[in-house]
Amino acid sequence: MIRIAVLGCGRIGVMHAANIAAHPRAVLAGVFDIHAPAAQAVAAKTGAQVFGSAEAVFASADVDAVLIATATDTHADLLELAVAAGKPVLCEKPIDLSLERVNRCATTIAGTKVAIQLGFVRRFDPGHAAVRRAITSGEIGELHQVVITSRDPGMPPPAYTAVSGGILRDMTIHDLDMARFILGEEVTEVFATGSRLVDPALMDKLGDYDTVTVVLKTASGKQAIINNSRQAVYGYDQRVEALGTKGMALSENRRAHEMTLHKADFTDRAEPLLNFFIERYREAFDAEISEFVDAVETGRAPSVGFEDGRLALVLAEAALKSITEGRVVAVKELN
Repeated sequence: MIRIAVLGCGRIGVMHAANIAAHPRAVLAGVFDIHAPAAQAVAAKTGAQVFGSAEAVFASADVDAVLIATATDTHADLLELAVAAGKPVLCEKPIDLSLERVNRCATTIAGTKVAIQLGFVRRFDPGHAAVRRAITSGEIGELHQVVITSRDPGMPPPAYTAVSGGILRDMTIHDLDMARFILGEEVTEVFATGSRLVDPALMDKLGDYDTVTVVLKTASGKQAIINNSRQAVYGYDQRVEALGTKGMALSENRRAHEMTLHKADFTDRAEPLLNFFIERYREAFDAEISEFVDAVETGRAPSVGFEDGRLALVLAEAALKSITEGRVVAVKELN
C-alpha cells in the first residue's frame, strides 16, 4: 500500500483525499492545509492524521508520496521540497503562473529520479484516451485536424478569477495539454483571439478574457483548434474530435445516463450534461491516482510529467502573446 499525503484541502484536495482513501492500493497517510479546520474536516471523514506543516509531511517516514493541491503560487516551492525529500509527487496544474519560475524549478530538479506527475486529468478520460488510441492504431488514418471544445457552465467567483492567472493559464492550459496529447507532435505555431462577452466589466478590470479561440499548428501541418467559453448555459461542455484520412474519432459529453425521450411534440430529449469537472471526469480522477500509484510502486516515470506541465504553460504564454500582439507566434520565441 502506497502511503500518500495530500497538501491542500480545498475543493480538489478534498476530492483527491477521498479518492486516495478509497483506492485499493493506497492509504491516505495524512493531510495538511494552512487553514487547519479544512485539514481537520478531511481527517474527520477519512481517519487520516493532520500534519502541522508541509515540512512535517516531507520529513515523515510514514509518507511514501505526496499530492500537491495547494494554491498555485505554492506549487513550484512544494514540488522542489518533495523532490529534495525523495518523495514522488503528483502536482496539480499549473506548476506556476510564471514561466520563468517554472523554468527555474526545472533547473532545480534536473536529473532527479523522483517520479513527478502533473495533474492533467483529461488524458485519463476513457473517451479522450480512446480518441488517441484511434489515431495511434491507424484506425482513422493520417491525422489532419483536432477540435477541442471546453466550456464552463458559468463564470467562477470573482475572487478566484482575480488570482487564477487568466483563462489561458487556468482553463485553456488543460486543452493545450490535450492538444499535445492528441496530436502526438509538438506545436510550432500559435494563433489566438480573445473576447470579453460574458462579463466585460470584470474582464476589463482584470485584463482577462472569457471567450477564447486558439489555433495550433505542428511542423507537419497538423492543426488543433481550441474553443473556450466561461459560460455555457446548457452545462459543462467537453468534447474532443480528431479528423483523419480514414474517418473521425469523437469523445462526447457525459450525462447521468444515455436514455433519450421521443414524443409527439419533441425528439431526443436527454438528461442535462454532468455539472462540472469533478463529476464529468470522475473516472479520469480515479485513473490518475492509479497511474501515480503504479509509478511509485514500479519506479517508472508517469505518462504525464513535469515537462508536459512546462510545455503547456509555454503554449498558454504563446497564446496570450498572440492575442496581445495580434499575430501568429512561433513557440520557439518562448521555449
